[in-house]
Amino acid sequence: MNTLSNGAPDDLKAFQLLSEVADEQPVSQRELSKRLGIALGLVNSYLKNFVTKGYIRIKNYPQNRYAYLLTPQGLAEKSRLAYQHLSYFTSLYTVARQDYLDLFLRLEDAGVRGVVFCGVDEVAEVAYLSLKETGLELLAVMDDGRQGDLFFRLPVVSLAVGLREVPAPVVISSLKRRAELTQALHSLGVAEGRIFVAGAAE
Repeated sequence: MNTLSNGAPDDLKAFQLLSEVADEQPVSQRELSKRLGIALGLVNSYLKNFVTKGYIRIKNYPQNRYAYLLTPQGLAEKSRLAYQHLSYFTSLYTVARQDYLDLFLRLEDAGVRGVVFCGVDEVAEVAYLSLKETGLELLAVMDDGRQGDLFFRLPVVSLAVGLREVPAPVVISSLKRRAELTQALHSLGVAEGRIFVAGAAE
């Protein structure tokens, strides 16, 4: 069975950061850190590196906010990274699709009839496509940061609400937040045996 890694390559993070600053709107490094889900110090390191390489120029605003202006070299680098980004997600899609299908088939063989997704991002959409190839039903979708959104017609609820209302196996349906979500489930008292991760060893 293929095992998914926990995070995107460094080039993907660089692409995401260049994409975030491409609109040239003032933004703090803390905001960028929150949007991308990476450490504040790493954002600072990337931005310093981009300035050194001539990819961006910085325009100061009040209250510790800056606009990061892409240079022609920065635009070229963003285009180069976009191609790698596409290649990465093509690979991610293929691996995740099979890993989630394997997981759902194992659960179905064990007599499970429905699951709960925990975490909403592009990987959750891939997981849902795999789920539809089985006889399992998606009973609920949980994500504290996406409450009220719709995920394939299901309302996204908080972890606390989902766990209380739907006593079914929980599938971690985000790749980059796998550790964070697993820890959150543990802190809410969810037993290890109720949490399932695609690609994990049996």
